[in-house]
Amino acid sequence: MQVTETLNEGLKRGYAITITGAELNAKVDEKLVEAQPEVEMKGFRKGKVPLALLKKQFGERMMGEAMQEAVDGAMNQHFEDSGDRPALQPDVKMTNEDWKPGDDVNVEMSYEALPAIPEVDLSGVELEKLVVKAEGEAVDEALANLAETATDYEAREEGAAAEDKDQVVIDFLGKVDGEAFDGGAGDDYPLVLGSNSFIPGFEEQLVGTKAGEEKDVNVTFPEEYQAEHLAGKEAVFTCTIKEVKAPKAAEINDELATKFGAEDLDALKGQISERLEAEYAGAARAVMKRGLLDKLDDLVSFDLPPSLVEAEAKQIAHQLWHDENPEVEGHDHPEIETTEEHTKLAERRVRLGLLLAELGQKAEVEVTDAEMTQAIMQQARQYPGQERQFFEFIQQNQQMQQQLRAPLFEDKVIDHIAEQAKVEEKEVSKEDLQKAVEALDEE
Repeated sequence: MQVTETLNEGLKRGYAITITGAELNAKVDEKLVEAQPEVEMKGFRKGKVPLALLKKQFGERMMGEAMQEAVDGAMNQHFEDSGDRPALQPDVKMTNEDWKPGDDVNVEMSYEALPAIPEVDLSGVELEKLVVKAEGEAVDEALANLAETATDYEAREEGAAAEDKDQVVIDFLGKVDGEAFDGGAGDDYPLVLGSNSFIPGFEEQLVGTKAGEEKDVNVTFPEEYQAEHLAGKEAVFTCTIKEVKAPKAAEINDELATKFGAEDLDALKGQISERLEAEYAGAARAVMKRGLLDKLDDLVSFDLPPSLVEAEAKQIAHQLWHDENPEVEGHDHPEIETTEEHTKLAERRVRLGLLLAELGQKAEVEVTDAEMTQAIMQQARQYPGQERQFFEFIQQNQQMQQQLRAPLFEDKVIDHIAEQAKVEEKEVSKEDLQKAVEALDEE
């Protein structure tokens, strides 16, 4: 076997690999000898089939396997000897297409090598960590929001007309083309006007109605309605208004606290304070992380694999296009051109990604099974009733596992770097923290 370098420009590498016919034949013979004891063939006892007959019967198939193994072995040996790490899967192709048994196999291999990452002195990195305390005003605001979620309703005075945000108790029967349909009827249904829990246009028509009245509500089902036989159809719902109730905010007291699992109001305030400060800490961490990445980006400079930058730029351009065109859910759209801005952002992401990977590897940072399980469970909560199926899907999908593992790994590396850096805490207001978070999206 012979490996000859044909290209060495920047991070681009090219090699010509020659595997002799004699090497391949020897490998085929080795495979046949290994399989011989288990082979049964008519006219011969098990394990006694002559090697020449086995070669005639199975040689062609064995030759294909031998070729693949020889090429894989040559590549692995090359990477072990050279220390190169390919940025993407190497491009490998056989060049002598007129190959026949007995000939040498000529293969061309090309790839972009990952660059050598320079050492970075993290002890000189200075970071600012914003700290926000949960003040009484913020706690009171959160309490008021909780009270709204615990809103009760009490009957309006007799003859009062329903207003937006009121609750009306109704019986209703819906018809399309004069015919009732499944799911189109209900009795004693408590509907909050303005909640958008019914199809568009329904609730607005009940504003101004009174208890004891009957009202025909004319609506059109959305074109993308989940029940296809109703999609886009006009319908009439005959509604009988049985009660009209006004919203009554829950009082902020110990009774409210018990509804949310706290012993009393002080305990509930303590829980809210802890939750708010945890939210503030998460936002402050995002701000500090951006500051750290900015400093790392200034500290290091090295060549980047063009293929990684190009792929990342395309991904950025594609994501931004969909952000600007949310109505397009699929990928059936014109090709999206990358710009200099996309490429510049891609270079930063690739450079920092390679640096963090190197720092994490040297620090022996690992994502534990428990951390992965927790991340999968958090994702699974987005699919109520299908958590088990989602969990099994992730377990069987290596790519999805990597997508979940990557941000966990990055966060752990960031924490590792922050431990070595000089971190100064700065107490700020909630508004200042909010401005700092908003600035992240503007950059």
